[in-house]
Amino acid sequence: MTERLPLFPLGSVLFPGLVLPLHVFEERYRRLVADLEAQPEDVPRRFGVVAIRDGQEVAPVRDTDEPAGAADGFGPDPVRALHTVGCVAEVASAQARPDGRFELIATGTTRFRLLSVDASGPYLVGKVEELPETEGPGAGALAAGVVQAFRRYQKRLAGARESTLAAEQELPDDPRVLSYLVAAASVLEVADRQRLLAAADTTERLAVELELLRRETAVLSRLPSLPAWELTRAAVNPN
Repeated sequence: MTERLPLFPLGSVLFPGLVLPLHVFEERYRRLVADLEAQPEDVPRRFGVVAIRDGQEVAPVRDTDEPAGAADGFGPDPVRALHTVGCVAEVASAQARPDGRFELIATGTTRFRLLSVDASGPYLVGKVEELPETEGPGAGALAAGVVQAFRRYQKRLAGARESTLAAEQELPDDPRVLSYLVAAASVLEVADRQRLLAAADTTERLAVELELLRRETAVLSRLPSLPAWELTRAAVNPN
């Protein structure tokens, strides 16, 4: 089943269950949020977040008085500038500023595949199909391995010694929820995060995470210790 969703391209990847704060200042995305806010209260305010492909032109920052076309900055074929697997975001709160900007809080819900893009309006609108969530064989065993690898990775990230462990945070038992939490909490390049989002099932995502966590832990073990907040702090996503 397909549907049409307004699109919000970003230089980052949104995962199901992840909270996404956005400072919306560009005119086309202000229009997008305003249109969502104008919907009846019982209609979910949903839009699609898609990551911009590495090496593609990013929509330029413009003065608020200068309107941007829907496809400005994405070339003649916006589909080629965007990754084809994205995540539906549902607006939790939208605070309008006096100058027309918005402070937005949204939550990732379900994954979708981008089939085509309509650039005829004030912002991009995608024709998308929802991607099913399947577990796959062996997810439980892989999840146990990912938990161990993630804890080692966190300790390296925080500069802690293996022998001096602080109280460990609880991780979910559900392999799918775990796979998305680890994907969101790990400091990875957009290409790696996109690979995790697009995984065929939970088993594949956990297997890729195990590979990435081992790689990143090995890299961190060769670097001087840094406080975790130095590596993980992230600014609010601009549009």
